[in-house]
Amino acid sequence: MVFRDMERVGGFFSEFWKFAAKGNAVQLAVAVVLGGAFGAIVNSLVTDIITPILSLATNNVDFSKWGLVIRGEGTEAVTGAYVPALIIGYGHLIQAALNFFVVGLSIFIIYKLFSGAVARLQRKAEQEEQAAPPVPISTEEKLLSEIRDLLKEQSGQK
Repeated sequence: MVFRDMERVGGFFSEFWKFAAKGNAVQLAVAVVLGGAFGAIVNSLVTDIITPILSLATNNVDFSKWGLVIRGEGTEAVTGAYVPALIIGYGHLIQAALNFFVVGLSIFIIYKLFSGAVARLQRKAEQEEQAAPPVPISTEEKLLSEIRDLLKEQSGQK
């Protein structure tokens, strides 16, 4: 009985290893790690650079505190119990939308800079490849080409 359980466990780990060793799973793991690191860069860019500039431009307005008071706080007349205020906090939505826009714009700018740099490197590599002198043909290649041409001629004559 114990032996069967060990086979199941071994089979499970064997199957897991086959899954984990696939290229897609490894690539996904690398993407998650890089995504986390990239997220830290974007958060720092937004928090440390863009948000202070926006705060300066908006005169330190905190949108998250904006709301519509439907009912003020107070004491209920009949029972004397405290009744909290009823507020529709649309400011949180505005703040979240603004944060989304700033983060999205930051990611787009970083993407554009990165893709532009990659495109320049590719163009430079293509130019270097085109500017490279042609590879000289060795004497062996010349002789083999001549033999090939002679064989073609002979087979066409027969």
